[in-house]
Amino acid sequence: MSMTFTEKKRLGYLEGYISIFVNLILFFLKFLIGRKVGSVAMVADAWHTLSDSLTSLIVVLGFWLSSRPADDRHAFGHGRAESISSIVIGTLLAVVGLNFLYEAVVRLIHHQGMAFSKLAILIFLVSAVTKEALSQFSFWTAKKTGAYSLRADAWHHRSDAIASLLIVVGVLFSRNFWWLDGLMGIGVSLLILHACYDIIRGSASYLMGEVPSREKVSRVQSQVRKEFPELEGIHHFHVHNYGEHHEVTAHLIVPGDMSVDRAHDIASRVEEIVRDEFNGDATIHVEPKKSKEESSD
Repeated sequence: MSMTFTEKKRLGYLEGYISIFVNLILFFLKFLIGRKVGSVAMVADAWHTLSDSLTSLIVVLGFWLSSRPADDRHAFGHGRAESISSIVIGTLLAVVGLNFLYEAVVRLIHHQGMAFSKLAILIFLVSAVTKEALSQFSFWTAKKTGAYSLRADAWHHRSDAIASLLIVVGVLFSRNFWWLDGLMGIGVSLLILHACYDIIRGSASYLMGEVPSREKVSRVQSQVRKEFPELEGIHHFHVHNYGEHHEVTAHLIVPGDMSVDRAHDIASRVEEIVRDEFNGDATIHVEPKKSKEESSD
């Protein structure tokens, strides 16, 4: 059973608020421990964790904006705001991926290993487990709601989890395998960039307008032919998505000698069929089929 937009918004808010709260806890933990052990790298990573709250805040903002009703400037509401927020988060995640790639290549070029105290390693390990758990929750909400912004935020959490895990692995094995951290970093960065591509492509495709489902169009055409065999056909389906609101247009071909009243009644019924199938408002354009004599003129 599909979720209502209100239910999706609640899940989006829940994911965003939990992510912000967890990131704040990790920030204070890394910052305080980093200051205590004198680790500049951990303090820097603490600020990076705090900045991750920004992406979760964008998720909340996107769901809030998309829930606003139509107004004088936006007749079909603000449902596309969530997709816009997905592109913003996907872009920020791409920056993280590129930074991963840069640091990994630099480590390989300069044969750099890693060194941290045991307490610092423990904190990074806790951070990796926590962020991966948060990532799993975010992926679950993304699957339930179909929201690209939640999927992007999930990948952001996972990138942090992998970054912390790479630090632990790098410290444990850098003595004998100094190149392991850099090589794994390159692989992870490519994985993140691929996820960014999918997220941004999906959101951009939605914003630019996608063709309607062939299965839905076929079902509408079959139903129209069944109820009105005298019609010539229905085509030129266009679906305009605005979050939970959908606008559907189509062309209905009627016999040239059909009365206006009859054509209007049929168009009204066809609008109901289209509305039920696409779960949106339908506008049907009626066009008469020209006779052979008219077509040759």
